[in-house]
Amino acid sequence: MITLQDVKKNPNVDAYIVVSDRNLELLGYTEHGRRHVGLVAKRAREILTALKYDERTVELAAIAAYLHDIGNAINRHEHASSGAVLAHVLLSQMGMDAREIADIVAAIGSHDEGGCEPVNSLSAALILADKSDVHRSRVRNPDMIKFDIHDRVNYAVERSHIHVNNDLRLITLDLHIDTKISPIAEYFEIFMERMLYCKRAAKLLRCEFSLVINSNKML
Repeated sequence: MITLQDVKKNPNVDAYIVVSDRNLELLGYTEHGRRHVGLVAKRAREILTALKYDERTVELAAIAAYLHDIGNAINRHEHASSGAVLAHVLLSQMGMDAREIADIVAAIGSHDEGGCEPVNSLSAALILADKSDVHRSRVRNPDMIKFDIHDRVNYAVERSHIHVNNDLRLITLDLHIDTKISPIAEYFEIFMERMLYCKRAAKLLRCEFSLVINSNKML
């Protein structure tokens, strides 16, 4: 069975990740490279592990998370759909079972909050893991925080953790924001839709979603 480590070692996969991040850098986006996809894969694994999903489902979620942004190698617009197609090609070439590929591409194709919905446990874990990666390490040029709200909000986030309580069926995104850099209102200005998407993803996993900022519950 194909594992996340197999996918990481695939030079074709790595090429798409590198080109995707390069393209987004040219467009002025925050980091979407190996660091981002590696962290999202790690968090997707942790979420489903904490919720007692079986080992193979956990592994597939991590693979989907690692591949979720490769569509940016083609275009930022509808990158979830194009990324799903690319993932299908790459995983088919690696010999993965078609049913597993289908679950992975469904997750990748539904990870963007713009008009999509979570469709399986893989996609729900991917959505929560992806949207939780808000942090100053993603900002490429700190000088831009004076001019760009996305860079400013990301740079203001000093800590970002996602916690899962299986007993309470509660998934919490815990952020610490330096309000001298960006007021909390700016976070909601650009990320409210993402937080509502996280609520829908958590619901698919039969959980509630909570957002805590600077020790204050916001959602």
